[in-house]
Amino acid sequence: MLRSIKDLHGCGIRASDGEIGSINQVYFDDEAWGVRYLVVDTGNWLHDRQVLISPYSLKHVDWSSNTVHVNLTRQQVRESPTLDTHQPVSRQHEIEYLRYYNYPTYWGGPNLWGMGAWPAFDPVAADPTPSEAAVPVRPTLHTNRALPDVHLRSTDEVRGYQIETIDGTIGHVSDFIFDDRAWVLRYLKVDTHNWWPGGKEVLIATRWIELVDWFAATVSTPLTRDMIRRSPAYDDSIPVHRSYEVALHEFYNREGYWSEPEPLPQTPRQLRDE
Repeated sequence: MLRSIKDLHGCGIRASDGEIGSINQVYFDDEAWGVRYLVVDTGNWLHDRQVLISPYSLKHVDWSSNTVHVNLTRQQVRESPTLDTHQPVSRQHEIEYLRYYNYPTYWGGPNLWGMGAWPAFDPVAADPTPSEAAVPVRPTLHTNRALPDVHLRSTDEVRGYQIETIDGTIGHVSDFIFDDRAWVLRYLKVDTHNWWPGGKEVLIATRWIELVDWFAATVSTPLTRDMIRRSPAYDDSIPVHRSYEVALHEFYNREGYWSEPEPLPQTPRQLRDE
C-alpha cells in the first residue's frame, strides 16, 4: 500500500521484549529510492540516543496503533553501532551496522534489495554456523581506503528542496509517498502554490528524477513546467489508489512500475548456496 512518509513519523518501535522509541526521520538512497533505515529516538531509555532500524528487521506495522514491530531485542538495539545524526550515514557505518545484525547488503545486486524486490530476511538461515561464529562480525574499518559514493540522506533534509524542470523551477518537495511492502519511495509530493497562480499539489514519480543536488538543494526532472502544471492534482486526504497512478502515468505517457515483473525474493541461505 502507498502511504505518506509522515505516517511513519512518531510511530512507536516495539521489540520482542518491549518498547524501543519512536521514529523521527527516514533515510533513503537517491539512486534506487529505497527506504533504508528508520531513525529512532530512544528517549530516556538510552539517554536520547538515536538508533537505526532497517526494514530487514520489521515483522509488521500496526497502522491502527501506529506501532512498528521488529524482530529485535532491546539488548541488541542497546549494543548496536552508535549513530552520529549530525553527519551523513557513511558506507563504513552501514557495513558495521549490517554486519552487527548479520543482515545482507542491499547494494551491488540487480534489484532494490540486492537480489530481492523487498526486504525479505530469514534470521534462522542467517544464523552463523559454529565455525562462522568464531569470526568477529564487526569489520575492521580502513578510513583511508576509497569506498563507493554514498547516496543516503534523510527525508527531513530533502523536504523543501526546489523542483527544477528543463525550463525552470516549478515548486518544492513537501512530502514523500512510499510503498510499505517494498519499502521504496514511489513519489515526491510537490507543492506548486508559491510558484504560479492557482498552484496545486502534484506527485512526481521518483523514476522521473534525474538528479538530487545536495549542495544546491534541488531535485531535477526532465519534465517541463507546463506538463507539471497540467498534471492530475493530488489530494493527500485520499489514499493513493492504483486508478490515480494509472491516470498519472498515462498523462505523462510513462509505463507504471507495477507492469514490470518482480523478481522473487531470495533468503541469505539461497544467496550463500549460489
